Amino acid sequence: MDTTSKASSTPERPKWDNKVQYLLTCVGFAVGLGNVWRFPYLCQIYGGGAFLIPYLIALVFEGLPLLYLELAIGQSLRKGSIGVWHSISPLLGGLGVASMILSFLVGLFYNTILAWVLWYFFHSFEDPLPWSQCPINDDNTGYVEECVISTPVNYYWYRQTLNISPDLEESGSLQWWLVLCLASAWSIVYICFIRGIETIGKAVYVTATFPYLVLTIFLVRALTLPGATDGLRYLFTPDWTLLTNPQVWLDAATQIFFSLSLAFGGLIAFSSYNPKKNDCERDAVFVGCINSATSLYASIPIFAILGFKATSNFNACIAGNILDLTNAFDIAEKNITTENYENWLMFLNSSDPDKVSGLNLKPCVLQNFLGQSASGTGLAFIVFTEAVIEMPGSQVWAVLFFVMLFSLGLSSMFGNLEGVLTPLLDLHMVPKWMPKEIFTGLICVLSFLVALIFTLGSGNYWLEIFNSYVGSVPLLVIAFFEIIGVVCFYGMNRFCDDIEFMTGRRPNLYWRVCWMGISPVMLLVVLVAYVAVQVQTHPMYPAWNPQYEKFPETEVKPYSDWVFAICVLLSSVPVLSIPLVAVYRLIRRQTRSQTGSSYQNPYSNPAFTPDEPIQTFKAL
Repeated sequence: MDTTSKASSTPERPKWDNKVQYLLTCVGFAVGLGNVWRFPYLCQIYGGGAFLIPYLIALVFEGLPLLYLELAIGQSLRKGSIGVWHSISPLLGGLGVASMILSFLVGLFYNTILAWVLWYFFHSFEDPLPWSQCPINDDNTGYVEECVISTPVNYYWYRQTLNISPDLEESGSLQWWLVLCLASAWSIVYICFIRGIETIGKAVYVTATFPYLVLTIFLVRALTLPGATDGLRYLFTPDWTLLTNPQVWLDAATQIFFSLSLAFGGLIAFSSYNPKKNDCERDAVFVGCINSATSLYASIPIFAILGFKATSNFNACIAGNILDLTNAFDIAEKNITTENYENWLMFLNSSDPDKVSGLNLKPCVLQNFLGQSASGTGLAFIVFTEAVIEMPGSQVWAVLFFVMLFSLGLSSMFGNLEGVLTPLLDLHMVPKWMPKEIFTGLICVLSFLVALIFTLGSGNYWLEIFNSYVGSVPLLVIAFFEIIGVVCFYGMNRFCDDIEFMTGRRPNLYWRVCWMGISPVMLLVVLVAYVAVQVQTHPMYPAWNPQYEKFPETEVKPYSDWVFAICVLLSSVPVLSIPLVAVYRLIRRQTRSQTGSSYQNPYSNPAFTPDEPIQTFKAL
């Protein structure tokens, strides 16, 4: 059968309605929660503006080349991750399986975060906000002790939202409110994804653009808050000495890599729906630069608001000390103010130092409050929610913030789910009698059922394990073998020919040098360094335990042996398919070497119309 008849007998591959849909989908997939709650944190703890140097180096020599490679290979071969790597070489078939497993596992905990966001969003309409004050105890005689000892914000997060257990090994029961929110989150994902890129393309007009609107609103409001300039000054003041710390470079490389959502298979799937004639180089540079620019843009309102929070806490600290001094020394009210507090303190210390020291005044240093860094859920559900309480019209800002987080997460979930569904559909693993909508629904239901583990009392601990071990080493391993697959198996000359056919020009020297040398070396160095750092100490986790003697500090506990074994499995199982499939194919090659069997070349799929007659390549 010739190529034309093949194409006519096979359903045509879906296509984007327009280029804007495709770019918004890629930007939405790349720009996620990490841009808002991890990049500013890294800037803060690693020397402010100085962190941008290793970050930009990692972007130029690691992030952009890998992004360009994935978009180009997906557009050229027009298949999902499994189909692409199997087409290049049957030995690489496990690479696509690894990406698919990884996308599935990451989708499990990522959508759980969206469930938490929904819970906070629903309660953001209450007046006053439920995390602004402690609840009354059961006896109606006072406030709940756990809340009084900690803070209302911490209590609402750990007890009223998570109902967290004091230890990872105490699972607790399913929290029905989180189960409902999780079901709602998966239902929203399914509705947006029900017809593949046809419905995704419509949804991204909102999910990919709305966060920028909210960030701009926050930016305008945040810059008018007292203390905003202190927060920005602290964030971007460079500390060049920190660049000598290898951990800074390691975190910069991993941040740009994870932020671009590389190695999940979603970008390969999205680009496979493009026409063959499309400038994927320009797309890669656009998506990569927008992603990094968003991280910088989000840092400004986030830390302007955190500067406002630090200033509020600093003023509250000073006010408490002023009250103590006023009462102890019988000073008339309003004589000691925030402005002259230091002068009064020096005077009283010189006149009666014993009495002052007996008051146990709190050390009030603005830099210390600014240095109280947080990332991830700690930034979103504790630090930021506490800052919102102090802002006029707090309900409005809470609603906007959590809608923005949900939009960021939802657009990233599209890529995770696409990384699972597209390979399965391309391999025709879905029964012909089953509509795609039903199959998508089954995947969502399966994901929901597995993710119920995160709604247990110990669910937050398990989510941190998944986040730390699934979203780290496996991604680096997959990306390394992706470059090896293109350079060594597909061939750099053939890959450049494909790009020339698609874009009208061959990749320049910069791209080729990165693919053939700099990027794989950087990936290998980051991978080895990351593993070396991890194996030096036994992993620990912070537990929220009201019985802990130093509560409200979290109790740092080591993972038990069986939990540590699960951590190792989560890091290794997703990538085990890479060597297993390769070994299986090598064994088959040996057993079938006399039969003269052959495998199709990369271009032998119905969506590709070659200009030259198709050749047949001998099996590897």
